[in-house]
Amino acid sequence: MKKDIHPAYHEVEFTCSCGNVVKTGSALSKDKMRIDVCSKCHPFYTGKQKLSDVGGRLNKFRKKYGGDASAQQNDAAGNQ
Repeated sequence: MKKDIHPAYHEVEFTCSCGNVVKTGSALSKDKMRIDVCSKCHPFYTGKQKLSDVGGRLNKFRKKYGGDASAQQNDAAGNQ
């Protein structure tokens, strides 16, 4: 490896808007950063993710490619 071309690697503290604090290594010049979402509050990781049907796109897709739209909506929502 060449000398003096790599950035300094040090510990950085990331603080989420939910209050979760994560310490990790980074080449950022700052020691602390604020972030909007983390794995503790992001809907994908918490299981609170919602499907949004804007303009009936899901129904249009299901109508075009077949299948009962109401049965597929129940399956997606976890209702069986």
